[in-house]
Amino acid sequence: MDYTLIGKTVPTVEITLNKGEAMYSQKGGMSWQTNGITMKTNARGGVMKSLGRMFAGESIFMNTYTSEVDGAKIAFATTVPGDIVAINMEKHPNGFMLQKGAFLCAQPTVDVKIAFTKRFSAGLFGGEGFILQQAMGTGTLFLEVDGDPIIKKLEPGEVLKVDTGNVVGFESSVSYEIEMVKGVGNILLGGEGMFLTKLTGPGKVIIQSQNFGDFAGKVLSMLPRK
Repeated sequence: MDYTLIGKTVPTVEITLNKGEAMYSQKGGMSWQTNGITMKTNARGGVMKSLGRMFAGESIFMNTYTSEVDGAKIAFATTVPGDIVAINMEKHPNGFMLQKGAFLCAQPTVDVKIAFTKRFSAGLFGGEGFILQQAMGTGTLFLEVDGDPIIKKLEPGEVLKVDTGNVVGFESSVSYEIEMVKGVGNILLGGEGMFLTKLTGPGKVIIQSQNFGDFAGKVLSMLPRK
C-alpha cells in the first residue's frame, strides 16, 4: 500500500492498493476510486463495537474497500478544512488513543474500539474529553485534523493541558485526566469552557489548532434569528 496526500484546504489521502489489499472507513468517507475496487458494508467488530463507535461520534456501519487488481486507487477526504496525519501502528505496539471524530480510514489490520477513562466522574462531566477510541494492531491509520496539526513530544512527567476539543490523539504511554478550570469567575467569564484535558508524558501528543465544534457554534451565533 502506498499513499499520497492531495490538497491543502480540505485535504485528501489517495491510496494505491494492490490485489487483495483493503481499506475501511466510516460511511461517506470515500471521495473517489478507480475501477477494480469492491465495497462491503457491515457492523465491523460486531454489535457492541458498533454501538461504541456511535458513542464516539463515528458511524455504526463501516465500509471496507478491497482491490481486485494491482494499482487501484481510492481516496478519502476530511470533512472540514484541516489536515490528515498518518499513524504507522508498528511504531505503537501498545496502541494509540484517538479523540472522537478523529478517525478517517485505516487498513483492516488496525482495530479501533471505544475506550473509557478510569475516572468515570471526570469523564461524565468532562464533555469531549470522556469519549476516546483506542487503535491497536499493525498497518496504517489515518486521522483527520481540524485546522493544523501540532505534535508535541512529552518527557516523563511533563504535563500539557489542552482544551478537550483540541486533542486529536496521543500514545498510550501518555496518561490523561479531565480537570475543571479553577475559579467561578474564570469559568463564567473566561470563555474557555469549564474543562481541560491534562496529558502527562512520556509520549507523543497530536493537537489540532481548530475545534470545529467551537467554530460551528460561533457561526450559528451570528445567524439572524426571528
